[in-house]
Amino acid sequence: MDIVTLLGLAVGLSLIIGAIIIGGAVDVFINVPGMMIVVGGTLASILVAFPFEEIIQAFRAAFKMFVGRKSRVRDVVNIMVKVAEISRREGLIALENVQTENMVLKKSCQLIADNADPSLIRTTLTIEINSMRRRHQVAQDVFKRLAALAPSFGMMGTLIGLVQMLSQLDDPKSIGPAMAVALLTTFYGSAMSTLFFIPIAAKLKARTLQEQLHLEVIFEGAKSILENNNPRLVYEKLSSFLAPVERETQR
Repeated sequence: MDIVTLLGLAVGLSLIIGAIIIGGAVDVFINVPGMMIVVGGTLASILVAFPFEEIIQAFRAAFKMFVGRKSRVRDVVNIMVKVAEISRREGLIALENVQTENMVLKKSCQLIADNADPSLIRTTLTIEINSMRRRHQVAQDVFKRLAALAPSFGMMGTLIGLVQMLSQLDDPKSIGPAMAVALLTTFYGSAMSTLFFIPIAAKLKARTLQEQLHLEVIFEGAKSILENNNPRLVYEKLSSFLAPVERETQR
């Protein structure tokens, strides 16, 4: 579980709620019609903008961002070194029996076992990378659009509130509360966009770049094993993907 991401969201939400509580009454920040406009309108618009399957895919990707297992570059490097050790000890054909949940790594091991040309491995992994980037781009686009829609519907709710307020100018006492309610929808939209949708889109982009780097490590590792299956040489080549501190740790 990505504790840092959860912690960031929890801290941000806690600070906003804490500021509201310290500032006075909490109930003045609760407005059901405003929530209906912002939340309902945002969800309705996103259903119009994207196919339902892509929306489900985006929220599934966001969920995996919180609970999915996070692998580091050095973990992928270590795996490729172990693959090199197996190939050196038992031969390339033994890589057909490598058990892994990573389908790209499994496919790479099969290509190595077949003694495939490095250009074929490069072509295969390039297709994998492009496919992965397209899938992830959909999720990013959904949350970027949500980030743009939420404040827009917040402003729409504010305009509705202002119209209702101006229709009651004959009662001066109602202007203040009506103005507060009108501004609440802008607050809802801004909070949803700034605290949730924009950070999630940014984290999804970071995960895309990270996964792309992992695939590049797998390719370079597979290529090195085909050229020279010496585990030490494979590590020396793949260590270029690691930060200097991580390289020292491995040694």
